[in-house]
Amino acid sequence: MKRVQFSASYVPYLFLAPQLAVIFVFFYWPSVQAIQSSFYIEDPFGFGASFVGFANYTDAIFSPEYVSIAKFTVVFTILVTFFSLALGLLLAVKADAVIRGSSTYKTLLISVYAIAPPVAGLIGMMFFDQHIGPFVKMAAFLGWDMKVGLNYSDTAFAMIVVAVWKQIPYNFIFFLSGLQSVPVSVREAAAIDCRSGFRRFWTVIMPLLAPTAFFLLIINITYSLFDTFGVIDVMVKDKAANNPITLVYKVFLDGFRGNDIGGSSAQSVILMLVVFVLTIIQFRFIEKRIHYN
Repeated sequence: MKRVQFSASYVPYLFLAPQLAVIFVFFYWPSVQAIQSSFYIEDPFGFGASFVGFANYTDAIFSPEYVSIAKFTVVFTILVTFFSLALGLLLAVKADAVIRGSSTYKTLLISVYAIAPPVAGLIGMMFFDQHIGPFVKMAAFLGWDMKVGLNYSDTAFAMIVVAVWKQIPYNFIFFLSGLQSVPVSVREAAAIDCRSGFRRFWTVIMPLLAPTAFFLLIINITYSLFDTFGVIDVMVKDKAANNPITLVYKVFLDGFRGNDIGGSSAQSVILMLVVFVLTIIQFRFIEKRIHYN
């Protein structure tokens, strides 16, 4: 392979400069500012700040409200990640077996991913509307008096359903690509060695999909923690006190509506540390079970 040679030593850095500038401006600088602000109680109008040390952190960690929201965030993340991956894989397996009309089938499944999270939340609210929502009518037929936006559990259920629905196409795309990359010879050998379709998939196909599944696991956890903000913002209808919210949405509420800059900064730092620890655990322990060759 021919190695590229630059006429001057600074040319490679010129190519890297735009990306480095974006990373610095939109990640490192805000992170440093958040860490700095987390040690202060700041005037919302910018007239001054008082150093309080770790008081913002202790107030958040030992707050019953914060602990309750953290518990819901964990449950929400686990359920959204699990069902998004499971349903995406199931649909990919079914689509991989379709011969006639496969393009139409795949297009219909993928098209949902083009919907922005706030729009997905709005569509979800239409489906769960008290007057015209088909899901509410189905629940009423089964004896469930569903009140999304008023009842905590009902709103949590609706949020999870909409968040899962929004993420399924993304997982479907990658799982389908992974399935289609499995050699035909491997499938034929597996069919000869194992008559059970489920066992054949679990022992032969799934290990080959492990790198894709590991990648999607990280993406889906990140999606559940952060990218569902738009869905939640639409579905709680400015009534966060009566509805379930995640830690990311609480940072927004405290910072932009409560004008508690120091407290919201401390919460964002805590969330950043949680994601950092989860990333280490995933790459340190889970990736060891993944074989890329």
